[in-house]
Amino acid sequence: MPGVILCPNCQSDLTYLNEDLMTCSQCFHEWDPAAAPVETADAALKVLDSNGNELQNGDSVIIIKDLPVKGMPRPVKAGTKVKNIRLTDGDHNIDCKIEGFGAMGLKSEFVRKA
Repeated sequence: MPGVILCPNCQSDLTYLNEDLMTCSQCFHEWDPAAAPVETADAALKVLDSNGNELQNGDSVIIIKDLPVKGMPRPVKAGTKVKNIRLTDGDHNIDCKIEGFGAMGLKSEFVRKA
């Protein structure tokens, strides 16, 4: 969501303008948006692949090593191409669907940009 101002206290994107101050609906921190540098939600999420290339939503990636999957008899093989990824915040920072495995989260350190 371009133009969303993140809370400088908790980095939440659930902020709103209250008179002349910005207010965070999560931690109730208030600040003057003119006094602080503005950081947007797009700028906050920067995900790099194993080679240091920046990934974007909708990119295609290739898995670089066999990845075991809990509850599955076989791993996701190295060289598997994953299309239309979605970047998320957290430990597993890529959400995707892999044919034969379904929806799962991947760590960006185990993929390279296709």
